[in-house]
Amino acid sequence: MKERRGMTYFQFIHAVEGKVKEKVDGNISVYIHSTVKNNGTKRHGLTIAEKGGNIFPTIYLEEYYQQFLAGGSVENIAGDILKMYREVRFKSSFEGEFLRDFKKVKERIVYHLVNRKANEDMLLEAPYDEYLDLAVVYYVLLEVNSYGMASLMIRDEHLKMWNVSKKEVSCEAQRNTGKLLPYEFRAMSALLKELPVKEDGRGEADNKGKDLMYVLSNCIRSYGAAVILYENQLDGIGAYLAENFYVLPSSIHEVIVVPESVSPGREALDFLVVKVNETQVDPEEYLSNHVYYYDRQERRLTA
Repeated sequence: MKERRGMTYFQFIHAVEGKVKEKVDGNISVYIHSTVKNNGTKRHGLTIAEKGGNIFPTIYLEEYYQQFLAGGSVENIAGDILKMYREVRFKSSFEGEFLRDFKKVKERIVYHLVNRKANEDMLLEAPYDEYLDLAVVYYVLLEVNSYGMASLMIRDEHLKMWNVSKKEVSCEAQRNTGKLLPYEFRAMSALLKELPVKEDGRGEADNKGKDLMYVLSNCIRSYGAAVILYENQLDGIGAYLAENFYVLPSSIHEVIVVPESVSPGREALDFLVVKVNETQVDPEEYLSNHVYYYDRQERRLTA
């Protein structure tokens, strides 16, 4: 047990790599792969590649490592990984054909919002549009369910394969995103009421008066910060509140709307955003370190 607790994540990956190699045929390569995700966050996983194929899934092992620390064996984990590989390979073969045809994918193209400075390297190889200090990036939406979404980021290589321009991709995303991922705008107090109630009765918000904060996201609350780009979305919120408001970048998944009349001011809200990002937000889900302001008269969001 002591040896198990002492095994680092990287040692665990190497152990699993060796066990998976023992279980596959000679025409399949197994190797550790490192990739840079959103905001420059690095992740390490196991790539399994069949010779002559064009689908090379990478399976990230963080959850498997937690299983290992809880008592799972490398042998069983390697078996689970191979089972997942076979499922992903079958599904990805279908998706690979689907993704080659722009006529088939164009109705599934959507946009996400990311921090532009934190993703400079990623954006070197991908079409994007600037929005304030953020970047609008484009994805093919493969699947949406109650757990979130599966999507593929559109890179420059896809534009070449499809023989289309960034503008064409952008236009499709503007047409599709709000339709495929409808917005959700709810008072924070209503969301808090969805939390489990403790035995002593605490757990529900007691907010009788004007709501101080609202949460804006999409219907599955995944990459929902992009909802601020939906046509007339912010204008509609301003009409509902009947005043100007601040937008707090909670994460790439949602933003928080604070009516100006109940806000403590920009400086205090900026401080709050920074503290929340430092203590509550996963580095991969960080969006921005300052608030934005929407002026109803100008119909414009500013940093």
